[in-house]
Amino acid sequence: MGQGRDREVFNPKYPSISDLKKRARKRMPRFAFDYLEGGCNEDVNLARNRSDIRCLELEPHYLRDYGHSSFGVTLWGVDYDAPFGIAPVGLQGLMWPGSPEILAKAAFDHRIPFILSTVTTSSVERIAEITEGEAWFQLYYPREEDIRNDILRRAEAAQCQVLVVLADVPTFGYRPRDIRSGLAMPPSMSLRNILQMTSSPSWLLRTLAVGKPQFMTLKPYIPGGLSMKKLGAFMDQTFDGRLTEARIAPIRDRWKGKLVIKGVVSEKDAEKAIRLGADGIIVSNHGGRQLDAGQSSIRATQKLAATYGDRIFIMMDGGIRSGSDIARCMAAGARFTFMGRPFMYGVGALGRRGGDHTIAMLKTQLKQIMEQLGCERPDDLSEHLIRT
Repeated sequence: MGQGRDREVFNPKYPSISDLKKRARKRMPRFAFDYLEGGCNEDVNLARNRSDIRCLELEPHYLRDYGHSSFGVTLWGVDYDAPFGIAPVGLQGLMWPGSPEILAKAAFDHRIPFILSTVTTSSVERIAEITEGEAWFQLYYPREEDIRNDILRRAEAAQCQVLVVLADVPTFGYRPRDIRSGLAMPPSMSLRNILQMTSSPSWLLRTLAVGKPQFMTLKPYIPGGLSMKKLGAFMDQTFDGRLTEARIAPIRDRWKGKLVIKGVVSEKDAEKAIRLGADGIIVSNHGGRQLDAGQSSIRATQKLAATYGDRIFIMMDGGIRSGSDIARCMAAGARFTFMGRPFMYGVGALGRRGGDHTIAMLKTQLKQIMEQLGCERPDDLSEHLIRT
């Protein structure tokens, strides 16, 4: 294990993401864990995200002069301590109470980016306070221009450094687990779900302490007193995830910071992102939660990096579960990586200590593989990819 803070926050009982996942499953209500864990339809693309990463092989260079590995990176003038960050996740507080605040604080302390989703359970103002304005913000596109502009105004006032516009949710994914549990839109709460909550005492006590999860960034726009069914209808009416160039262009004109489009997987969309003046793209299939017949994130990343890597900053998420996976993805063309589920497993397993532990573990794993490869910088990982 590394020195200093990473060693202090690492819990040796849980040395892998799979260990965290097993404990999180025991501590979270079944419906909450299923919401986190599931993909869409038959989970084909969910599995493909992971398996395609693991098909990549790296070649060590042993007989060479070698100093030491350093995986700090500079992204748009900001120095980060590792080439990975925390991806946006909706309804985080449902899965583990207070998790967006826990993860934002851990990201800030470890100097990695945290992306806040529009539809998670903490407000952009609260996360900006925790991160001293260093968080990124992901925008779900609102149908109403006034709501869009006000959310952008608040993100600007909160000094968010990067705006991430979500492109890959033009419609709700067909997710059998959520349909069975009642977490599809409109949501419902069954007796079975209530029994699951009472059988998860740590989750329940923490929820009682912090309050029921709410869409805090959206709270100013949600009429009071809505039932769960009406809230679902409101969300459906308020947001239209189908992006067009005409919808992105005014956001680019208004937003003075860095603009990233998340969910780009095709060459056509990459060309449009460049034409619109985006500073970067996150290659993503929404964690396999939207299109079961789609391509894995890593395969799309390889294709886009080969064609557009010198024209736009290419990042990716989807299927990453270890420091070795981070190294594989960067060797294949990603210049930065994000993860969602691994960090939620961390807080589900270890509560307020979960963010620190997960980050420290991933950093240690990445350092080990880079030292084994004889690779001094993340940008050099491409030299170790075995190309078939």
